[in-house]
Amino acid sequence: MASIMKQGLAPIALGLTALGSFIAALATPAIAQEIYRQKIKHDPAKCETGNGSALLVTINGVKNSNGMMRVQSYRGVKSDWLKKGKWIYRIEAPATAGSMTFCMPLPRPGDYGIAVRHDTNGNGKTDLSVDGGAMSNNPYIGLFNLGKPSYKETRVTVGDAVTPISINMKYRKKD
Repeated sequence: MASIMKQGLAPIALGLTALGSFIAALATPAIAQEIYRQKIKHDPAKCETGNGSALLVTINGVKNSNGMMRVQSYRGVKSDWLKKGKWIYRIEAPATAGSMTFCMPLPRPGDYGIAVRHDTNGNGKTDLSVDGGAMSNNPYIGLFNLGKPSYKETRVTVGDAVTPISINMKYRKKD
């Protein structure tokens, strides 16, 4: 590259480098270009007809109004499901005892999974003895799967519209 630069061909070399980067980007699957870790605010309008793919998530059995609820969407594939930093969108809101509903917009039609955590003391950490959790399709969560059901058990196929789902919270300790 240095000899090319000396010969006054730097603009051509830079152009070829840019062209190579562009071709590499085109060859990369769209999935690999997915935007991860987007914190968004709850916006019910995103679930209005005609606004694209979304999950209307109703969470039942919220134990109390302490702390925060965190709802995260993941692509419904093994490489992403519950992997650190591989969530797509995250909504956080103060907890309300009973039921809560969130509109989770999605980037496009496809398979997705939802993970919910009730951080009862609002410390931002997972406290297994008091915090609650839940996932789309309400899979079994226990010692044998270490609280991480398969992506196959939790994935929901979403088209170019709103898909309603219902999730039931689970807590280790009963009050």
